Amino acid sequence: MAIEIKGKLIKKMDVVSGEGKNGKWEKQEFVIETEDQYPKKICMSVWGDKLSMLEHLVEGDIIRASVNIESREYNSRWYTDIRAWRIDKEAEEGSSIPHPDEPPPADYLSPEDDLPF
Repeated sequence: MAIEIKGKLIKKMDVVSGEGKNGKWEKQEFVIETEDQYPKKICMSVWGDKLSMLEHLVEGDIIRASVNIESREYNSRWYTDIRAWRIDKEAEEGSSIPHPDEPPPADYLSPEDDLPF
C-alpha cells in the first residue's frame, strides 16, 4: 500500500552509508512539515539510487512524497521506517508538476516483503 504525504521540506540530513549482509548501502533522511490545520513533522528516508530524488530539492520546497510505511521488531522494540519511492516538487503556482504514475520498483522492497504466493 502506497501513501502520499504533502508538505514543506524543512530539513535534509547528510547521506549515511554502511555495509550489511547484502553489501554496501546508502540512505538519506529528510523531514517535511504537513500543511494540515495542525501541522506535523514527518521524517522519511530514501535509499540507494533514490537519493538522486533529493538532489534538486531545497529546504522550503513544497513536495509530495509517495511512501511505503513498515514497522519491524528487534529485541522486543518496534521501529518504523517511512521510505519514499517517488518525490514530486509542487510547481510555483500550486499545481503539481506532471509525473507518470509508477508503482514502487520491485528492488525497493526488502526480501522480507516477498510473499510465498
